[in-house]
Amino acid sequence: MRETLVLNASFEPLAAVSLHRAVVLVLQDKAVVEEVRPGLRLRAAAMDVPVPQVIRLRRYVRVPFRRRAPWSRRGVLVRDRHRCAYCGQRATTVDHVVPRSHGGGDTWLNTVAACAEDNHRKADRTPEQAGMRLLSRPFEPTPSDALLLALGSYDRERPPDWLALPA
Repeated sequence: MRETLVLNASFEPLAAVSLHRAVVLVLQDKAVVEEVRPGLRLRAAAMDVPVPQVIRLRRYVRVPFRRRAPWSRRGVLVRDRHRCAYCGQRATTVDHVVPRSHGGGDTWLNTVAACAEDNHRKADRTPEQAGMRLLSRPFEPTPSDALLLALGSYDRERPPDWLALPA
């Protein structure tokens, strides 16, 4: 399970890694802990280490530029925080705003999270044809946004503490 966010030396999100890999990077002095999980610690015979939630690499790693986050059903559910775009209840399915049978594709801007009841009610129609209104418009997350959303540590209104600028 990938539960620790890895930042480049420039604070740009790179990947999510397992707790084991994160601790190894910190113990090898290749990364520093930026944020810890409150109240959790890893204990061994000779050490006591806080459980990292976010680590930052000490050296900058050059990565090829990715323009777009790859689309996936899981990604749509995570982007919409598992909330139905039509009623706000818990979403378990992905709905195509413009149905595939009408030429709509599997894209970030054409898919939303939906509860099974609303997905069934909308069926093979557009929201306008079904008399349904979207509570929020679908958007295409950047690769960094998609990574932070998947880790559940993303709030568009307030940046995380490890990204706060020094006063």
